Amino acid sequence: MRWIITLLFLAVFQWYSYQAVKTIVSNRWILFVYFLLVVLIIGNLLFHALVLERTTATEPRLMYAIGFFITLFAFQAVVTLVLLGEDILRLPQGAYAYFTKMPGQTQFLPERRKLISQLAVGLAAIPFASLLYGMYRGKYNYKVLSYTLEYDDLPDAFEGFKIAQISDIHSGSFDNAEKVQHGVDLVNAQQADVVLFTGDLVNNRADEIHPWIKTFQQIKAKQGVFSVLGNHDYGDYMRWETAEAKKENLQSLFKAQKEMGWDLLLNESRFIEKEGQRLALVGVENWGSGFRQVGDLGKALEQVNADDFKILLSHDPSHWEAQVLPHPFKIHLTLSGHTHGMQFGIEIPGWIKWSPVKWRYKQWAGIYESASQRLNVNRGFGYLAYPGRVGMWPEISVITLKKTKRNV
Repeated sequence: MRWIITLLFLAVFQWYSYQAVKTIVSNRWILFVYFLLVVLIIGNLLFHALVLERTTATEPRLMYAIGFFITLFAFQAVVTLVLLGEDILRLPQGAYAYFTKMPGQTQFLPERRKLISQLAVGLAAIPFASLLYGMYRGKYNYKVLSYTLEYDDLPDAFEGFKIAQISDIHSGSFDNAEKVQHGVDLVNAQQADVVLFTGDLVNNRADEIHPWIKTFQQIKAKQGVFSVLGNHDYGDYMRWETAEAKKENLQSLFKAQKEMGWDLLLNESRFIEKEGQRLALVGVENWGSGFRQVGDLGKALEQVNADDFKILLSHDPSHWEAQVLPHPFKIHLTLSGHTHGMQFGIEIPGWIKWSPVKWRYKQWAGIYESASQRLNVNRGFGYLAYPGRVGMWPEISVITLKKTKRNV
């Protein structure tokens, strides 16, 4: 039933968009080119999604097929909405003309107005151009977002401690080594005390990171680089020949992270010590609402004291309200990713922050606070499915810890 409804919607979109183009241009060759582009875009998506095996290295090509389809869909959706609005007005006009037998009325509906079709295509060109830009430039438009967080109980030795967080690399999606290198250089330029990665190194397979090991091996920090797994790192979204092959894939991912010099935390903790004081880094495996839930916060905190200052790496932000906030231990700062900001949205600092992903996740981008506990949701370093970003640019979070100043 869902397929029938989807096909009906697509058919309506095709009809209305064709009507708009036909009203604006009369050249048959232009109409033919438009029709051919539609067939190629839809056919390419169906070919990659239904014909090619997902166990082969076709994901980047599939993403571009998805990207061009989304771009076409956005164009046709806007055109359809405008022309549908016109038809709501045309119907009563046609009915009135039909029943009053107005002279010169040869058909039930009056002809479409060229101006309305031009308006529809003009409005549709905005998301169309934006989505194309997101695929061409937006996906590598790295931004550094800086935050200063104050805590009453921050150990004095960690005053000014700087954290660089990256997330959702999705190395299997990359197609431009020079741009990725720029992103890595930007991470190192922050001169952070520690770099923390919050999951989804790959899309499905461990071998996706192999061409990029030397690149991400360059990420350095005074206290090291620490990481956790995300839902995509387990290989759950593709078919494996055997269960053993899937397990070997995960072990290969562990090996790759070790080769990069990253310390992978699997429901465990590490301590950073300075001047006789310490800070606890706690890392859990993936725990997400509607996703794999193998993160064990209790196990990860076994070596941690209640009064330790704690930073938790947990890929999915839904973990924060579900298990982190209710935990008897105060987790001072949780770092997550996963949402990507849906790779699409509108964000003007101090004015607006919106993305469709807000309908799925309560905490989806930036800093959140509850009872002196903070969460940062990183918008991601890479991209997935749609091979681009519009408005929600790839992010490097830089968080500086400060001791709350007391008034004397």
